Amino acid sequence: MQLNIQQIKEILPHRYPFLLVDKIIDMDIGTGTVVAQKNVTANEEFFNGHFPNQPIMPGVLIVEAMAQAIGILGVKMMVSNQEQLDHKKLFVLAGIDNVRIKRPVVPGDVLKLHASIGKIKRGMCKSHAEAYVDNELVASADFIAAYREV
Repeated sequence: MQLNIQQIKEILPHRYPFLLVDKIIDMDIGTGTVVAQKNVTANEEFFNGHFPNQPIMPGVLIVEAMAQAIGILGVKMMVSNQEQLDHKKLFVLAGIDNVRIKRPVVPGDVLKLHASIGKIKRGMCKSHAEAYVDNELVASADFIAAYREV
């Protein structure tokens, strides 16, 4: 399954400048996996201060992009048997472990986000995500998320 930016906006409440997933390249609800993409452009607001003469995407935003990919997958898994999306609920971050940033992400890079979710029990799940640029690992982390009403 693929999703464009409009379909992503129907799932995630995030908006510019904090929507960090541009498209879903592949998603398999049955196996709990997703591959998402973030096109990193020189126009990103965070590059104004991080850093003006040597722009680097902040590591926390790479982690946030991975979490958003997990959120999209998690919502799709939770509502796969329902006809409509419940806009009062979303996947919220409950924990992050084992974060590793391997190399900088700079303007012009295409960030590929690979994530998987284990079983969702009582609205809670553990997941793992990795971010790649040109097939080179740039970041990885383990996440705990909760599907909750907000």
